Amino acid sequence: MSNIKTQKRDRRHKRIRSKISGTSDTPRLSVFKSNRYMYAQLIDDDKSVTLAAVSSEKMKGKGMMEKAKTVGKEIATLALAKNISKVVFDRGGFIYTGRVKALADAARESGLKF
Repeated sequence: MSNIKTQKRDRRHKRIRSKISGTSDTPRLSVFKSNRYMYAQLIDDDKSVTLAAVSSEKMKGKGMMEKAKTVGKEIATLALAKNISKVVFDRGGFIYTGRVKALADAARESGLKF
């Protein structure tokens, strides 16, 4: 069952990626969630370079929603430090609810526009 779930997510992600891409002016905010951690990256697809990355691996003692919000705030802080205020959101084939939505809302509240 989980293999089919992963295949469906990969198909959704490919469909999303065919429509969006990041540039140096507006990088792609890519989100990945596993059962244990959340990851967020700012990617310039023109140069194939990761501009900034944050994960919840080092965060301890909080729930998953709190970790997602913290990752969103940290990626926004890193982006604003590099003079990036506008991004393209890539949910990675995940449904826009729960942890993905919490990360996106926290990034918006911290100053990113998408």
